[in-house]
Amino acid sequence: MKTQLIKQLHHYLLHNHTDLLIALQEEHRLEHYLKQKVESVSDLLNTFQEENRPAYVIEALCLEELTRDLRPSRFNYMRELLEEEFETDYRRMLQSGILTYELINLIGACEPIFEVFAFGEETEDKRRKP
Repeated sequence: MKTQLIKQLHHYLLHNHTDLLIALQEEHRLEHYLKQKVESVSDLLNTFQEENRPAYVIEALCLEELTRDLRPSRFNYMRELLEEEFETDYRRMLQSGILTYELINLIGACEPIFEVFAFGEETEDKRRKP
Protein backbone atom coordinates (compact mmCIF):
# COMPACT_ATOMS: atom_id res chain seq x y z
CA MET A 1 0.00 0.00 0.00
CA LYS A 2 2.83 2.42 0.82
CA THR A 3 4.42 1.78 -2.56
CA GLN A 4 1.13 2.64 -4.25
CA LEU A 5 0.85 5.83 -2.19
CA ILE A 6 4.39 6.83 -3.19
CA LYS A 7 3.46 6.34 -6.85
CA GLN A 8 0.28 8.36 -6.45
CA LEU A 9 2.07 11.16 -4.62
CA HIS A 10 4.72 11.25 -7.34
CA HIS A 11 1.97 11.45 -9.97
CA TYR A 12 0.30 14.27 -8.02
CA LEU A 13 3.57 16.21 -7.87
CA LEU A 14 4.18 15.66 -11.57
CA HIS A 15 0.83 17.17 -12.50
CA ASN A 16 0.34 19.77 -9.78
CA HIS A 17 3.75 20.75 -8.41
CA THR A 18 6.20 20.26 -11.22
CA ASP A 19 8.32 23.01 -9.69
CA LEU A 20 8.68 21.11 -6.41
CA LEU A 21 9.29 17.83 -8.22
CA ILE A 22 12.11 19.33 -10.27
CA ALA A 23 13.65 21.02 -7.23
CA LEU A 24 13.62 17.74 -5.27
CA GLN A 25 15.14 15.87 -8.21
CA GLU A 26 17.91 18.44 -8.59
CA GLU A 27 18.72 18.13 -4.90
CA HIS A 28 18.56 14.30 -5.09
CA ARG A 29 15.91 14.33 -2.36
CA LEU A 30 12.83 13.15 -4.26
CA GLU A 31 12.87 9.55 -3.06
CA HIS A 32 13.46 10.65 0.54
CA TYR A 33 10.67 13.26 0.33
CA LEU A 34 8.16 10.75 -1.05
CA LYS A 35 9.01 8.13 1.57
CA GLN A 36 8.87 10.66 4.43
CA LYS A 37 5.52 12.02 3.29
CA VAL A 38 4.01 8.55 3.04
CA GLU A 39 5.52 7.59 6.39
CA SER A 40 3.78 10.63 7.91
CA VAL A 41 0.39 9.01 7.25
CA SER A 42 1.34 5.56 8.56
CA ASP A 43 -0.96 5.79 11.59
CA LEU A 44 -3.86 6.87 9.41
CA LEU A 45 -3.11 4.09 6.95
CA ASN A 46 -3.00 1.50 9.74
CA THR A 47 -6.27 2.76 11.21
CA PHE A 48 -8.04 2.49 7.87
CA GLN A 49 -6.62 -0.98 7.27
CA GLU A 50 -7.77 -2.13 10.72
CA GLU A 51 -11.24 -0.81 9.85
CA ASN A 52 -11.13 -3.02 6.74
CA ARG A 53 -11.85 -0.15 4.41
CA PRO A 54 -11.45 -0.88 0.70
CA ALA A 55 -7.98 -0.21 -0.71
CA TYR A 56 -9.20 2.48 -3.10
CA VAL A 57 -10.84 4.36 -0.21
CA ILE A 58 -7.69 4.09 1.90
CA GLU A 59 -5.58 5.38 -0.98
CA ALA A 60 -7.91 8.31 -1.65
CA LEU A 61 -8.10 9.35 2.01
CA CYS A 62 -4.36 9.00 2.53
CA LEU A 63 -3.58 10.93 -0.66
CA GLU A 64 -5.95 13.67 0.49
CA GLU A 65 -3.95 13.95 3.70
CA LEU A 66 -0.58 13.70 1.90
CA THR A 67 -1.43 16.59 -0.39
CA ARG A 68 -3.19 18.82 2.15
CA ASP A 69 -0.17 21.09 2.62
CA LEU A 70 0.46 21.18 -1.14
CA ARG A 71 -2.87 22.73 -2.10
CA PRO A 72 -3.55 24.83 -3.97
CA SER A 73 -0.99 24.44 -6.69
CA ARG A 74 0.81 27.67 -7.50
CA PHE A 75 2.21 25.96 -10.56
CA ASN A 76 -1.25 25.15 -11.93
CA TYR A 77 -2.56 28.57 -10.97
CA MET A 78 0.22 30.33 -12.86
CA ARG A 79 -0.14 27.99 -15.85
CA GLU A 80 -3.89 28.63 -16.06
CA LEU A 81 -3.41 32.37 -15.60
CA LEU A 82 -0.78 32.50 -18.32
CA GLU A 83 -2.93 30.42 -20.68
CA GLU A 84 -6.05 32.54 -20.11
CA GLU A 85 -4.52 36.01 -19.99
CA PHE A 86 -1.47 35.62 -22.25
CA GLU A 87 -2.52 32.88 -24.64
CA THR A 88 -0.05 33.76 -27.40
CA ASP A 89 2.91 33.71 -25.03
CA TYR A 90 1.62 30.54 -23.40
CA ARG A 91 1.38 28.74 -26.76
CA ARG A 92 4.81 29.99 -27.84
CA MET A 93 6.46 28.76 -24.64
CA LEU A 94 4.58 25.46 -24.80
CA GLN A 95 5.66 24.82 -28.39
CA SER A 96 9.27 25.78 -27.72
CA GLY A 97 9.47 23.52 -24.67
CA ILE A 98 10.26 26.23 -22.14
CA LEU A 99 6.85 26.55 -20.48
CA THR A 100 7.71 24.59 -17.33
CA TYR A 101 11.01 26.44 -16.90
CA GLU A 102 9.34 29.84 -17.31
CA LEU A 103 6.49 28.91 -14.96
CA ILE A 104 9.02 27.99 -12.29
CA ASN A 105 10.72 31.36 -12.81
CA LEU A 106 7.37 33.16 -12.57
CA ILE A 107 6.45 31.39 -9.35
CA GLY A 108 9.77 32.42 -7.82
CA ALA A 109 9.35 36.00 -8.95
CA CYS A 110 5.78 36.13 -7.65
CA GLU A 111 6.51 34.50 -4.27
CA PRO A 112 6.15 37.79 -2.33
CA ILE A 113 2.82 38.45 -4.03
CA PHE A 114 1.54 34.99 -3.12
CA GLU A 115 2.48 35.72 0.48
CA VAL A 116 1.00 39.24 0.62
CA PHE A 117 -2.33 38.04 -0.78
CA ALA A 118 -2.29 34.85 1.33
CA PHE A 119 -2.65 32.51 -1.63
CA GLY A 120 -4.48 29.45 -0.39
CA GLU A 121 -7.47 27.24 -1.07
CA GLU A 122 -9.87 29.91 0.17
CA THR A 123 -8.37 32.61 -2.10
CA GLU A 124 -7.24 30.53 -5.07
CA ASP A 125 -10.22 31.42 -7.30
CA LYS A 126 -10.31 35.11 -6.43
CA ARG A 127 -8.65 37.40 -8.93
CA ARG A 128 -8.35 41.08 -8.40
CA LYS A 129 -10.20 42.93 -11.12
CA PRO A 130 -10.04 46.69 -11.65
